[in-house]
Parts: sequence; C-alpha cells; structure tokens
Amino acid sequence: MITLYGINNCDTVKKAQKWLAKENIKVEFFDFKKQTLTTELLEQFVQLSSWDKLINKRSTTYRNLSDSIKNNLTDEIAFATVLASPTLLKRPLLIHDQQLHLGFKDAQYQEIFFHE
Repeated sequence: MITLYGINNCDTVKKAQKWLAKENIKVEFFDFKKQTLTTELLEQFVQLSSWDKLINKRSTTYRNLSDSIKNNLTDEIAFATVLASPTLLKRPLLIHDQQLHLGFKDAQYQEIFFHE
C-alpha cells in the first residue's frame, strides 16, 4: 500500500489526492495533524532525503520558529523540531519504490506511477 503524508487542508495535498483518485491509485492518507509522526517514520524520511529538502521554509510554522532554531538546524535540532511540529515538512510526501517524493506536480506523479 502506498501512503501519502501531509495535512488535510493543504491545497497541494488535495491536488495530489485528486490526481491519485482520478488515476485509480489507491493510497492511505497519513494526516500529520491527526496522527503522530513517529521517530521511525521521520528517520525513514531523512534516510531518503535531506533536511534542506524536507523542511518547508516557506511555511508559517517555519517562519514562526525562533531565529536561534532556524540558524542552528543541526540534525538533532531539526529532528526534535520536526517531531514537535510535523507541519514543517514539505507536503505532500510520498514514498514509492523506495524513493521519497516531495510536493506535487502532475508531470512528476505521471513519471512516478507510469514511467516505462
């Protein structure tokens, strides 16, 4: 089963969900606001990507972080901060074929699911 990670009221997540439904691709949805982001899941995201790609620096959550956190995002601080505020992650996140895909674009999902 494929899991799409994000928050329900995110427009980009909604676009991804609509595209997946239109293409009849069954996914489970993991809502960061309703389900707990575990250490193991976050470790999986980090193993498949990097903090500079995972953290959404345009988000309100990021902008509201103190400068001391934003200017010192070591692995340890980033890990603890994202566990406390999972909405810092770019959305949606999708793991398919052992690869982590961030965000949504029609062409990107077309390539993920229908590449030859």
